[in-house]
Amino acid sequence: MSDLKRPCVIDTNVLLAANKDARDQVSLECAAKCAKVLNDIRRSGHVVVDNLRRIVSEYQNKTLKKGRQREAGDEFLLWLLQNLWVKERCTQVPVTPTQEDDLDFEEFPDTDGLRRFDRSDRVFVAVANAHNPKAPILQACDSDYWDAWEHLAACGIHIEFLCPDDMKRIIDGRQS
Repeated sequence: MSDLKRPCVIDTNVLLAANKDARDQVSLECAAKCAKVLNDIRRSGHVVVDNLRRIVSEYQNKTLKKGRQREAGDEFLLWLLQNLWVKERCTQVPVTPTQEDDLDFEEFPDTDGLRRFDRSDRVFVAVANAHNPKAPILQACDSDYWDAWEHLAACGIHIEFLCPDDMKRIIDGRQS
């Protein structure tokens, strides 16, 4: 596990796993690990998001469901909203959507190995790549990142899989 005080990008699936919204995909151990990481970041971490608020908007669209008790992912979002402008806790990096595709970014690495990378996740990679130094991306268990981690690493972008056992189960299930 990397140093959580180091700036990091957090994929939405970490919040969803911590909220147990991804019960069909993640184990209880994964949900607990994601909740712990988010709580640790709230205590002493630093988050990197985009200046266009694409990441924050996605968090808002997928968490804080009415009629349910708040969970760790929800609490993290509320913390982030309170700390967006606190430079010791959050960095907003500029990203530039391409003219051809609003879900692609100038800051996304231009390499053949990432051509088919999920368009909806490109903002996380663009933000990680635009931050100086490049920020790691915390990931619960999205197979797109698993498939691309070597290409991302070749571009200097580290993916930290918080739930490697769940990731292995997902990949093994895909190959069956």
